[in-house]
Amino acid sequence: MSATTWQVVGFLLSILGLAGCIAATTMDTWSTQDLYDNPVTAVFQYEGLWRSCVQQSSGFTQCRPYFTILSLPAMLQAVRALMIVGIILSVIGLLVAIFALKCIRIGNMDDSAKAKMTLTSGIMFIISGLCAIAGVSVFANMLVTNFWMSTANMYTSMGGMVQTVQTRYTFGAALFVGWVAGGLTLIGGVLMCIACRGLAPEETNYKAVSYHTSGHNVAYRPGGFKASTGFESNTKNKKIYDGGARTEDEGQSHPSKYDYV
Repeated sequence: MSATTWQVVGFLLSILGLAGCIAATTMDTWSTQDLYDNPVTAVFQYEGLWRSCVQQSSGFTQCRPYFTILSLPAMLQAVRALMIVGIILSVIGLLVAIFALKCIRIGNMDDSAKAKMTLTSGIMFIISGLCAIAGVSVFANMLVTNFWMSTANMYTSMGGMVQTVQTRYTFGAALFVGWVAGGLTLIGGVLMCIACRGLAPEETNYKAVSYHTSGHNVAYRPGGFKASTGFESNTKNKKIYDGGARTEDEGQSHPSKYDYV
């Protein structure tokens, strides 16, 4: 697929992931009452990040928010922080991704700037997805630990009899929504990062070759080379740098004594 297709698909998945993270954070069914071996079915309890609710068999539901922060478990506060940070990063990444779309032109924004913005939004979506997955996983681990601790406390030493006084909680629907939303956001961020490579303009490297012109006209001969400027007169007596050799004209102009023998 083309880079634009990767970008649009990643953008849509990130939007779905953001909506899922917001829905999971506001849901009250992070933990629900375990009804296994529980004879009392007239009351159903479930809890979320912000309040706990009780639903009666008649259909009446009463919810009570957490009015305190200091008395809440540290793990619950950590889950709250992770989900809020993930949502904030997703919103910022979504705003950046809107301006980075290939189909939207703003001023004289070139493709390299859009590629950088796409990469930035992709990294934000990846971090947001990791925060959502980490928050939901931490809450699930806390539920599993409390569930087995409650189960161990319910068993007595007298023949393994089970006491149904203590309430046990299991996974709620919000956990699965959060896992799916975090995965969608993470995949959307990865697709945005992949699209960045196709949106960036290709850099062409040209090999530079330097040409140097000589200030003198150089004439080459088998016996050496003769250097002369273009402004000098063309005379017969020209020096040839060949280790002391002379031209034929110089030999005729200066006869030796052996020529008269």
